[in-house]
Amino acid sequence: MSGSHPAVPVSAGEDCTLSIDDLGIHGEGIGKYEGFTLFVPGALPGETVRARVTLVKKSYAVGTLTDILTPAPERTAPACPVYADCGGCQISHLTYDSQLQAKWRRAAGAVAKIGGYPAEIVRPVLAAPHPFGYRNKMAVPAGTFHGRTRLGYYRQGSHDVIPTLSCAIQQDANNRLLLFAETFLNQHGIAPYDEKTRTGCVRHIMGRVGDGGKLMAVIVTATAELPCEKEWIREMRDALPELVSLYHNVQSRPGNVILGPKIRCLWGRKTLAASLCGLTFEVSPYSFFQVNPEQAEVLYDTALDFAALTGKETVIDAYCGTGTISLCLARKARRVIGIEIVPDAIRDAKKNSRANGIAHAEFYAADAGRLMPKLYEEGLTPDVIVCDPVRAGCSEEVLRAAAGMRPRRIVYVSCNPATFARDAARLRPLGYTLVKVQPVDMFPQTTHVELVSLLVREDKILK
Repeated sequence: MSGSHPAVPVSAGEDCTLSIDDLGIHGEGIGKYEGFTLFVPGALPGETVRARVTLVKKSYAVGTLTDILTPAPERTAPACPVYADCGGCQISHLTYDSQLQAKWRRAAGAVAKIGGYPAEIVRPVLAAPHPFGYRNKMAVPAGTFHGRTRLGYYRQGSHDVIPTLSCAIQQDANNRLLLFAETFLNQHGIAPYDEKTRTGCVRHIMGRVGDGGKLMAVIVTATAELPCEKEWIREMRDALPELVSLYHNVQSRPGNVILGPKIRCLWGRKTLAASLCGLTFEVSPYSFFQVNPEQAEVLYDTALDFAALTGKETVIDAYCGTGTISLCLARKARRVIGIEIVPDAIRDAKKNSRANGIAHAEFYAADAGRLMPKLYEEGLTPDVIVCDPVRAGCSEEVLRAAAGMRPRRIVYVSCNPATFARDAARLRPLGYTLVKVQPVDMFPQTTHVELVSLLVREDKILK
């Protein structure tokens, strides 16, 4: 019958032997069993494995890796002892060079299959000099194990806490905070919050590391009061000399949002100084800031290179956030206009602009898709438009508004190759051709890949 699915050759609980051909977007191995797609987390391309089927759908199945019959030469031992259970990293069992190749294939595949452009325009991924110990932000949940309070990370796809006292991709100061906090909670008998019963106190311990390894700590509780408040301050200061700021945050609502609206500085500075591309930013507990500043500088330098600024240009940063890219652009442009729909982010952007002595950057809390046409009607004609949207990509309104302003160049920064490629395809009939794509490895050991791309107005492309 037309449109019907072929017979499913596997059933739940069955053991299958298959070859793995590719990696999925979550790092799982993808293979075929009697022509039927099977996803096997932990398996790598080039391997022959045995898997036990756990989930069966009409067009695919999922299996648990039970045996590696022929290991891939790229397989390596993960640096983390809880890697098999923790969901923080997905591809630490793959050598770093092979991680970069996998990320290139993902970016190039999206550009070719979704965007309709040749894969060759995607450059090799820019590697991170430090594939471990790079994260400057930590938010670990608390749980109970065998009557003891433990801190750790969530198992992938769940809210089960996997206890750990150290994370291989976190900076040292955050790992020291993790160890201190777990010891403190147990010594003082402070109960972790239980999502199911909605009882207990501490939900998360958050850490942020700034310039010089200085540390900001945030204790997130479900309760309005923080037990042993004076002890937290005294003992944390003694144990962590790098501490410069300690907050208590209250998050009483159920759900996945870590920070609640009520926050109080218990001790120290209200902000943390963090530098990026020669600029200094004051980071608060709520602020967005790149978690891998070393690679963020590579990303931003690439965006500046693609923008090809001479100092005479007007630039629009259509999803400016807290203004990090905008302020980098402002050092080489005549005028920069940052647009962001989140008012708090715009307040931070204006503050960061003043702190760095940049007077020719303007920031607007607005929907870029609505504000940009108005600015064009008022006579604004940008030379370059920069887009750095969330994972969902740009809205149709923003793409049409950007193309309608007829900039010479559109520099598109993306954390999702698929939605970027979709948007590149949408810009083509609007007069913009994708010229080059540069992936940057911002998050080693994970499947995430960021990229910077250049789209040029067709009448400006050199023949």
